[in-house]
Amino acid sequence: MNHDLNVEDEKRIALSKSKLRLLFVGSILFVVMGIWMVQLDAADIEAHSRYNNPVMMHGIGVVAILLFGLCAVFGARKLLDNRPGLILNSAGLLDNSSAVAAGFVPWSEVVGFSIFEMQNQKTLVIRVREPERYIMAGGMFKRMLNRMNYKLCGSAVVISANSLKLSFDELLEISHTYFHRYGDK
Repeated sequence: MNHDLNVEDEKRIALSKSKLRLLFVGSILFVVMGIWMVQLDAADIEAHSRYNNPVMMHGIGVVAILLFGLCAVFGARKLLDNRPGLILNSAGLLDNSSAVAAGFVPWSEVVGFSIFEMQNQKTLVIRVREPERYIMAGGMFKRMLNRMNYKLCGSAVVISANSLKLSFDELLEISHTYFHRYGDK
């Protein structure tokens, strides 16, 4: 079944290119900062009264380069992606909003929603009947991130409004509306 076809009662939510540009630019800045940290001379680091451990400073730099480098790659890929970030219709939802997007999730698989909040950032957690199916989706890196989402949030299917052209409250309202209309039947 092609889930991109126009079906009954469809809502398409675009990716927010302005939010994605901010993610990309911010990630590049943190990569540059990480490179700067890695290139600091050990003697210069030790001379400071605070943060004077070269191994820790260089380690933080490497982590920043790797983590924010991945964020920059994700941001660049999504900036070039013209598909909607999220589609909701009578069949289910099609998630294309993040690096660990779940893809198509039929309403028959959805058992409900919850909200995961960390440092004032809310994420919509979509609880599904067969979590392992969504945890094991994708390549090795995506499976690892799916498992981390499952352990942290209780589901591998999570959607943030951070890359979408709507607020979290709007995402929650639309998701509940479609679930009540088409889910749990």
